[in-house]
Parts: sequence; C-alpha cells; structure tokens
Amino acid sequence: MVADFLRGTRALVVGLLILLAGLGTADAAEALLARYLGTVQPGDLAAGADRFGAPLPNAPLVPVYKGDALVGHAFLTSDFVNTTGYSGRPIHVMVGLAPDGTVTGAKLVDHHEPIVLIGIPPAKVNAFIDGYVGKNVLALASQSASSPPVDIVSGATVTVMVIGDSIIRSGKKVLQALGAPGAAEAAPTVTRSLDLSKTGVEDWATLVGDGSVRRLTLTVGEVNAAFERTGKAEAAARPEAGDPNDSFIDLYAALATIPAVGRSLLGDAEYEALVQRLKPGQHAIVVAGQGRYSFKGSGYVRGGIFDRFELVQHEGAIRFRDRLHKRLGSLAAAGAPNFPEIGLFVIPEEVGFNPADPWRLQLLVQRATAALDKAFVTFDLGYQPPEKFLKVEPVAAPAAAAAPASVAPAAVAPAAVAPMAAALAEADAGDEIPLWRRIWENRLFDVAILASAILLLTGIFFFQDQLVKRPALYERVRTGFLVFTLVWLGWYATAQLSVVNVLTFANALRTDFRWDYFLMDPLVFILWFSVAASLLFWGRGAFCGWLCPFGALQELASKAAKKLGVRQIAVPFGLHQRLWPIKYMIFLLLFGLSLTSLATAEKAAEVEPFKTAIILHFVRDWWFVLFAVALIAAGLFIERFFCRYLCPLGAALAIPGRMRMFDWLRRYKECGNPCRRCANECPVQAIHPDGSINPNECIQCLHCQVLYHHDRKCPVMIQKRLKRERRDATQSTASVAEAKPRAAVLTTDPTTGHLSARPEGL
Repeated sequence: MVADFLRGTRALVVGLLILLAGLGTADAAEALLARYLGTVQPGDLAAGADRFGAPLPNAPLVPVYKGDALVGHAFLTSDFVNTTGYSGRPIHVMVGLAPDGTVTGAKLVDHHEPIVLIGIPPAKVNAFIDGYVGKNVLALASQSASSPPVDIVSGATVTVMVIGDSIIRSGKKVLQALGAPGAAEAAPTVTRSLDLSKTGVEDWATLVGDGSVRRLTLTVGEVNAAFERTGKAEAAARPEAGDPNDSFIDLYAALATIPAVGRSLLGDAEYEALVQRLKPGQHAIVVAGQGRYSFKGSGYVRGGIFDRFELVQHEGAIRFRDRLHKRLGSLAAAGAPNFPEIGLFVIPEEVGFNPADPWRLQLLVQRATAALDKAFVTFDLGYQPPEKFLKVEPVAAPAAAAAPASVAPAAVAPAAVAPMAAALAEADAGDEIPLWRRIWENRLFDVAILASAILLLTGIFFFQDQLVKRPALYERVRTGFLVFTLVWLGWYATAQLSVVNVLTFANALRTDFRWDYFLMDPLVFILWFSVAASLLFWGRGAFCGWLCPFGALQELASKAAKKLGVRQIAVPFGLHQRLWPIKYMIFLLLFGLSLTSLATAEKAAEVEPFKTAIILHFVRDWWFVLFAVALIAAGLFIERFFCRYLCPLGAALAIPGRMRMFDWLRRYKECGNPCRRCANECPVQAIHPDGSINPNECIQCLHCQVLYHHDRKCPVMIQKRLKRERRDATQSTASVAEAKPRAAVLTTDPTTGHLSARPEGL
C-alpha cells in the first residue's frame, strides 16, 4: 500500500512538473535567446534591418524589422534542434529567417568546439555559415544527394556539418511553428511498422534482389565528374588516378533489426546478441564496403566519431560514434562477398528513428586540394524497407479540426526544461545515458592506459629510494616515461593540460558550474584529478616533471642536444631568481583577463605553445609554429626554458602546490655547504646555493635523489663508501693473517695411547 501510494504520488509530481515545465519552456528558451541576442545587430541577421521586436509569447522567436516592415524572425538553432558538437556541448548559432524560409543572416554566437578554439581560424567557420545566407531551408531539406550546399571546412568536418544541419533543421521547424505554407508535413493516412513475425534466412542474391540490402556503387570516373560539377578548379585539377571504370567504392547498407535481414546477415548467434543489446525501440544497421575508398576512414580512431557518412531520415541526421559500432569480420548470408570493411552500427535511441520510414546513408567523399585543405561531395544510398516486412494500418480520422496555424508551445521543442521534472522523468522512463558517460565508455581503453601510467608514476614516487639507487635503471625508466607522455599522451591522445582549463574552471565556479562540462574529456579530467591529488603529496612536480607532454618534449630535446655536444648556458642564480617570477605575472594577467572576458583570456593564452606543438602537431599558421619552435630551440641551450620562466600553467599549479603535506626529497646537512653538486645539476635550478629546494620550481625529476645515493658523486656517500672499503680491507687482512698454517704438536692420549695433533700455541 505504501509503495503504491509513493508511486502514485511520484507520478503525480512528475506530471505536474512536466506540465509546469511545458508552460515555462518558452520563458526559459526566451531567456537563452535574450542572452545571445545582445551579441548581434539586427542588420547581421537581415540586410537593412534596424530593430528587433518583442519576443513571441509562446516560442523562442524574435521578429526582425526594417522600419515597420517585418523582414523575418531571429532564433537560436539550439532552441529547436540538438546542436551538440564534437565537444559534447551545444553550438549556438543565431539565424535570421525570412517568412519564405530564406536564410537572411547567421552568426556563430557561442561554442566550445576544441578544434575551432585551438586550431581552425574562426574566419573559416564564419565563412561556412555565411554560405547559407540566401538559401532556402525548405529547398535544402528536400535535397537528397549533391555536393554540400556550402564548402565544408577541412579539419572541422564534424563541427561544421552539425552547424549546417542545425540551420536547415531548425529553420524548417521554425517555419512549421509559424504555419508557413509548404513547411507542414502532410498528415499520414496510414501507419507503417515492422512486422516482427516475418522471419527466415535468405541468401545474398535474394537480399540484394528484393531491396533488403541496398547498394551504392561509384566508379573513379563518376567521382571525378562530381568534383568537376562543384566548380572548384583546385578539386577538379586533382582527379582520382586510375581507369574511369575502376571501382571507387561499392557500398551496401541494410536495417539489421528486420528479423529476416538481421539473421541472414549476422547469423543466429550475432543477431540474438544484438537483440539483447538493443533497448526497446532501438535499431541498428549493417554497412559494408569495398573499393579504394573507406567509408569508415581513420578519423573515428582519433576522435571516436565516424565523419565520412551519416544516416539521414526526414530532417534529422544521425552520426555514429565508436561506442555504437562493432566491427564484423564477415557476413553470414550465403554468397555474400568478402568485404574488407563491415560495421554494425546501433542507432541512438533518443533520435526518434522510425524503421518503417525511408532513410538514406549519405557518404561524404573528400579530396585534398592543398596541404591543409580539402573539397567534399556527397552521394546518397537510399533505403526503404521492403513492403513484405511491414505492417500497414489506416489512420483514424481526427475527431476535431486542427488548431489554428499559430505558434504554440507544442509546435516548438526548445532545449530548456525544468531540471527537477527532467530528473524525475529520467528516473521513471530511463532516459538516454548522459553524453559524458557515453564518451567515457567510448574511451575506456584510453582511460585504462592513462590510469595504469598514473599508478606506475605513483609507485615510482612511493618507492623512489629503490629506483634512484640504480642510476642506469632510473634513466631508462624516466626516459621511457617521457617518451610515453609525449607520443601517446600528447601527440596521440592530445591530453595536454592548459592554463585555459584553469581559467574555464574558475569562470564556471562564478557562473554556471556543471560537472558534466568537465567530464566531456575523460583523459583531461583524469589528469586534473591526479594533479589535484598529487599537489598534496608532491606539489606541481608530478605533472610538470612527468605528465606534461610539452615538458617531455623539451627535456627529450635537451637530452638529444647534450648528446650532440650542444653547449649549455648556465644562468647565474641571481638572474634566475629574477626571471622565474615572469610566469606568475603571465598567469595573473590571464586570470585578470578571464574575469572580464574569458574569450580574450583564451586568445591571450596562446603564450602557451602546447596547442601548436602537441595538439595540432605543428600544423598551424607559420607564426604559431615559429613561436613554438623558438621556445624549443631555447630549451636546447637552457634546459626546460619555457617551464622555468614563461609557463602560466606551472605558475597556476605552484600556488596551491604550497599546501603539500609531505617532503619526499632527502637532503644532507652538507648540501649547499660545502657541496653544490645537486644545485649545479638541477635541470630547472630549483635548488638554492644553500642546498634548500624551492618546491614552487621543483619538477620532481628525482635527479637530486640519484645524486643523494650516488657513492661516486655525492661527497657524503663517497666518504661512506671509502670508510666501508677501508673497513672491508682491514677485515680482509685480519682474515688472511688468521688463516696462516701453524706448526703441529703431537700428543699421546693417556687413556687410549693414540697420537693426536694440535696447532702450536693452543
């Protein structure tokens, strides 16, 4: 009884909250719209416009006027459709839309896309967005296959595709909400659904013949002709080599959740495993290809997202991440070709995919036109489930006439919802897994590697005495760890921490702090968590000395320079003391800028060469590359030059690092007086001439601890070794003397009369 009462009460609360959320949705979305509306001018969204009108009462739309004439409406794409980008956070684009569906203006007002923040010039993205101005969203939405309406930005494929799709899909939804002619979908007269009772197994020829498996075949000549039709001379000038009749790609797709199709292609065991994996209402497709062009590409290996194809149904586009993908070795259908690429892709449940409706697989073909630029064309593989697998039922006539074509809350699907209602609804209905959790699941292997490296580093610190007593082993371990940090953690996983992370975190604490923002990048989050823990034990050195990819690059370059005989510059300690505070000044300047404008602070943070040297692999504008190379070159003469004097991240970590609770670095009373060997050999001059260690500057490289135990370099250990050797020599001499033979004395046992011998003197 109590449980039933609680369930009933909970359902009532959920219902009331959802109702209140629906009533307040327009207000919340209007607040989001108003937040960004102040960043644009009316003329940015419609030529000649001079003012914005009052927001519409029930939808996040603002009229745009030229004098007294209405020239369109302004809206945020994220208020109408999902605009989640590569970063896992929404991309906000303000759009001006004329009453006939023509885009009159568009502007990117806020985003957190890493590739745009750290490498792709904003002008390229803005030029891409401007390419939609003058185009009609209804016309674009009706296109099935063609060259993309706007040139895609090479290097930011996923980001700009999300932007382009969001402009089209949100524009269509706006027109539907406004009741524009031609925008509304025709009311269906029948409903179609999968007939799950149709089972059986078919061979490959039958599956292809009846349309259960659909095919797209492209030749080299067809692809070259498509690039020529784009009018891009640089793309046409680099045709695909080979005979025009050679196969470029032979692509096949099928809906695997049609029982007969799934069993035929996957086999009984694989199909049953798929059914167990899928949630109710969720579906999956099989994609197979052969030829010189890979439909998977290699981008998903680095970023976890397939950017060469997408599934399009109605106005929605679905992209797949590696968590939703399973590689298949072969197809089970009799007579199926031996495809080199076969993938099983699960469609996210939240996208509202209808398996009975037509859909298309859109293939993006790219061609390099310069060192860093590419051109793109698209081709469509259309799919319609065969009628024999569908149930068709008539739709009952509506009981009442439709509501007038006016903007109503139900016509628009803004992003804002009441948090409590959403939370309770998620608990009851089992809503989608949060994005950050899906990202973590996608990168479990990378997470395991990084966690293992951090555990190894923790073991190195806790058992450092056993390691540093073996200088050769220590050198191999340290060099190997630095190579791992640079190559895998830096260049492969691009997990380079930055002072921008510090500024963003501080800004979030003052504004809209949410943990899920910081959980979007698992490796960076784990690194920051380990840094926070290590600050209490070892200060900033655990990160700066071992886990910073750019720091590893500097140290490895310095090791190579020393082996090549590059003469090192010894900075006088007095000068060194006056130079190292520069990095603290830089950090405080950046922090002050972030309080007024985080965007400005992020740009100023380019004083860090991390993005150029680590994340973008030196593929950037020449002045960024020159700056990074100059800092690395300085490090060839002054080891870790940037770490010593300019790194704002090191300064930011040194400040809380003073809270460390332990002092793991051992010293003798003779250190500094008279011996200064550790001070002279410290790679960052963190040891004062008096022998004390400055924890703010120490990178915990443990070199001083190697010297501490070295009985050939440390005077204290040398004295101990000499005393030990003298003691051992004395004991050895005594043992030899004691072992000399003595004269034997014969004696007679008075009882038995036997002779016996004993050494003389006993």
